[in-house]
Amino acid sequence: MKGEYPTEAIKPGERLCRDWYERDVLDVAPDLISKILAIRTKGGITARYLITETEAYRGEDDLACHASRGRTPRTDIMYHTGGMLYVYLVYGMYWMLNIVTGETNNPQAVLLRGLGGCPGPGRLTRLLGIDKSFNGEDLTTSQRIWFEESGVEPDFITGERIGIEYAGDFWKSRPWRYTIADREGA
Repeated sequence: MKGEYPTEAIKPGERLCRDWYERDVLDVAPDLISKILAIRTKGGITARYLITETEAYRGEDDLACHASRGRTPRTDIMYHTGGMLYVYLVYGMYWMLNIVTGETNNPQAVLLRGLGGCPGPGRLTRLLGIDKSFNGEDLTTSQRIWFEESGVEPDFITGERIGIEYAGDFWKSRPWRYTIADREGA
């Protein structure tokens, strides 16, 4: 899979169910490594991508998490049950794709940072055609985007989260970034 975009070699797996997403973000984020992101294109073709990098954001106490400032119109979706998408714009040009985790009113989310052959959260949303219309999408019922089992349990490495200097050293240094161990450059 290293360095490749989706191919016919990625076979459809079982869709992840609500219970899978309703777990703590520190369980979901590493478990998303090697799962498959499936997305239906405008042409009706379903493309599948291997997830290679994620990052966890854990509630109102986590100063790097958007929910650290409480519930706002922007963060409201994070307070919903796990399995919803939280999509927002950064720097006025990059959409960020996050998966809400945990139970209702416990705001947590996993940022997707990399797919097989496509590192970087801004690049992957451009590749997938993700925009604001995906915010609030229910991954358990959506017909245009969902996650599947791959049957692979990879080794992964952990590291500090990226681009959150504003949160202070304690929160920046949490080892809550997960990267597939055999990814190039890991």
